[in-house]
Amino acid sequence: MPSKLKMCLTACLIASATVPLGAQGFAATKTKTAATTNANPRGQILALSCAGCHGTDGKSVGIIPSFYGKSPEYLESALKDFKSGARVSTVMGRHAKGYTDEEIHQIAQYFGTVWKKTK
Repeated sequence: MPSKLKMCLTACLIASATVPLGAQGFAATKTKTAATTNANPRGQILALSCAGCHGTDGKSVGIIPSFYGKSPEYLESALKDFKSGARVSTVMGRHAKGYTDEEIHQIAQYFGTVWKKTK
């Protein structure tokens, strides 16, 4: 099993185990909506590793930055800046370095459009 797929599956398991019991129905509804309306299945799969911290549609909880409503272009630029080190971060630079530019593009396209479908 490729390491990125393992990482995605692990992130999903961790995220699902940490959702409070009362919120599981809400989270499942959001995920189902995003999954059934998404025309970018590769981006959706790659984005699973992001969902544990940033939510399935970019709406994070707590101190983790949200990117709900941001354009695909903005998200792609931000991820590439994290990858190159132009944008400094404790965590995101490490994550972004694990993706090719095409994978970053797919993730940005997914998160940059999924919010329009879950409004």
